[in-house]
Amino acid sequence: MAEVNAVEKQPVTQEYLKKMDAYWRAANYLGAAQLYLLDNPLLREPLTMDHIKKKIVGHWGTVPGQNFVYVHLNRVIKKYDQDMILISGPGHGGNFFVANTYLEGTYSEVYPNIGEDMDGLKKLCKQFSFPGGISSHVAPETPGSINEGGELGYSLAHSFGAVFDNPDLVAACIVGDGESETGPLATSWQCNKFLNPKTDGAVLPILHLNGYKISNPTILARISREELEHFFDGCGWKPYFVEGDEPMDMHSKMAAALDQAMDEIKAIQKNARENDDLTRPKWPMIVLRTPKGWTGPKVVDGNQIEGSFRAHQVPIMMDKPEHLQMLKDWLLSYHPEELFDEDGKLIPELKALAPTGDRRIGSNPHANGGKLLRDLRLPDFKDYAVDVPKPGAVEAQDMIELGGFVRDIFELNEDAKNFRIFGPDETMSNRLGKVFEATNRDWNGEAYDTDEFLAHDGRVMDSMLSEHMCEGWLEGYLLTGRHGFFASYEAFIRVVDSMCAQHAKWLKVCNQLPWRQSIASLNLILSSNVWQQDHNGFTHQDPGFLDHIANKKSDVVRLYLPPDANCLLSCFDHCIRSRNYVNVLVTSKHPRQQWLTMEQAVKHCTQGIGIWEWASNDQGEEPDVVMACCGDTPTLETLAAVTILREALPEIKIRVINVVDLMKLEPNTKHPHGLSDAEYDALFTKDKPIIFAFHGYHTLIHELTYRRTNRNIHVYGYQEEGTITTPFDMRVQNEIDRFHLVKNVIKYLPQLGNRGSYLVQQMNDKLVEHKQYIHEYGQDLPEVRDWKWNL
Repeated sequence: MAEVNAVEKQPVTQEYLKKMDAYWRAANYLGAAQLYLLDNPLLREPLTMDHIKKKIVGHWGTVPGQNFVYVHLNRVIKKYDQDMILISGPGHGGNFFVANTYLEGTYSEVYPNIGEDMDGLKKLCKQFSFPGGISSHVAPETPGSINEGGELGYSLAHSFGAVFDNPDLVAACIVGDGESETGPLATSWQCNKFLNPKTDGAVLPILHLNGYKISNPTILARISREELEHFFDGCGWKPYFVEGDEPMDMHSKMAAALDQAMDEIKAIQKNARENDDLTRPKWPMIVLRTPKGWTGPKVVDGNQIEGSFRAHQVPIMMDKPEHLQMLKDWLLSYHPEELFDEDGKLIPELKALAPTGDRRIGSNPHANGGKLLRDLRLPDFKDYAVDVPKPGAVEAQDMIELGGFVRDIFELNEDAKNFRIFGPDETMSNRLGKVFEATNRDWNGEAYDTDEFLAHDGRVMDSMLSEHMCEGWLEGYLLTGRHGFFASYEAFIRVVDSMCAQHAKWLKVCNQLPWRQSIASLNLILSSNVWQQDHNGFTHQDPGFLDHIANKKSDVVRLYLPPDANCLLSCFDHCIRSRNYVNVLVTSKHPRQQWLTMEQAVKHCTQGIGIWEWASNDQGEEPDVVMACCGDTPTLETLAAVTILREALPEIKIRVINVVDLMKLEPNTKHPHGLSDAEYDALFTKDKPIIFAFHGYHTLIHELTYRRTNRNIHVYGYQEEGTITTPFDMRVQNEIDRFHLVKNVIKYLPQLGNRGSYLVQQMNDKLVEHKQYIHEYGQDLPEVRDWKWNL
């Protein structure tokens, strides 16, 4: 092993360990007091039921073990002068994080009303899991946190995302043994294959084995130590075991294990940075085995509590008179009179154990990433414009054009190293291949000559076939003050529905916290979309992510469906510059006719919705019908239907409206991007039929527009139809094709009488001809393949 950096190596004295134990007792006391107490926070008065919350909601089982880790990380930070954040994965038990940030002083700095005195202690206890207070899990309101307690399974992914391009940062990650059974966390042990010891920081996983979930044992706690060691060794980790329940012995073991782990991390990084040795190392980790509910009540009402699943939530329910004395005995077992002074403040000799300033876990700038965020250097997106001499005159692939823009973002920010792409092995498939002219894929495993674009310093994170990992890495990267985007097949973005929802909730709360600085938006590009699945079929069709995100808070979510490359470039530039949003872009990667010049695209995207005058013929008159479209394929089919109608029935006055910003359809009272009723009526009229071709499920458009005056709207979208077939047949099966759209226009224009009957018959004939042709030739009709806008 290479020589470790110069750090004091004297052993931890018993006296110091006793102080750490006292600090731990203070954290445990506050963890328990937050669960129960409304008043009398240090039991300086006789405890009565008036001092107890009427409804006790929260978790205890994981709290003492996490307090134990926090106390020991404080020592490590001070000893190594280490830049370190802590990510708590077990989910609930947020009282532990609050207790520790309060003891170190951060909490009172962020929330001056919760002072380091008796009144502050009272408020600290009352607010926990209480109406008008704070949640029972680690949350955005918790200083030092970047991992929501409801995000069970993503702690390690967030940790690795946090340390990419952060060479001096260590992310200590407490992994709950219940959490370890989730699919994302089980996969996360492979993330060490993507860590570059030369340019990245380090993740120190601490697997907290306390044996139980809510009411069941945990898998990893019930296998032998030998099997567990083999498992982690096989995943590329070097595990150190800290096991037991006797506090002083455990303090000694934990201090030694952490020193060993930190020394190995420093040695690995020193070797890589000084010797340019990028051989993938065995990174250290810690397996901490403690009783669930450690130091809490042993037995309540004849049932074992400590060391059993019953310690998971509230160990004493306070529904019997004798429980008051049990609670008092438990709280006093921590001897708060030895830990806090007369004014209720942690005594100075214990306060001195905590780091100071930004070295405190609760105030580390990486856990409030907006403090570190720097704008990207961006080229002018208009320089990548597709030349469109007239609508439909040229074809291009939207994602290929975007790839050139993104490539140059990498080049302009090479020195800053604050931008990455994330996605599960789909960068080439999604036509972003131009980025490999500027960077490579991140890969720290074995490489073969037959591989392509792999490098230790690659900035494209697509070498892991896991949506959970890639999206979790991106979240950790953003939350610590950097930029990036996630590109995925549209159908499989659904894998991370929950993750995106949790991030949206995180941002919603952060927007209400003035001390949380704004971070770069979570940008999601959904390509390989539902309308062209020639060889993938039914399994790859699901546009429902739009519905999922549209239901989140309007001050957070934005949904864009650019109809061509120039619109995509404009939308992407807006999204990558934005802050504190979840931006979703649904795009095409296939050759498509291009509709707008860059100048037109900028105007269109800035407004988010608009009449396409060049496709309409109602200028100066009332339209007979409004033909609206949203998405690349619905736009194509709408324009094709317009050409049929204008040639066959030129007397029909048609207004064509294209929607880029989906939330424009919602009233401005519901979404900041929404149109006012007057603006909406000016576009869509108050009563004319609206034939709306939509990219996704038709119900979403109805949900967004049901408050509007014009209820004469008929939406056509994906109907869960289609398998291995031609691109046009996908549209036919879901009835958003040009022939069905023409028929529906005629259906909702009764003033035509029988004048439309012959055209309806022609459309029916075309639909039959289409089916016969694709079954014989395996491709779409020539008039569909070769169709061009020519009006």
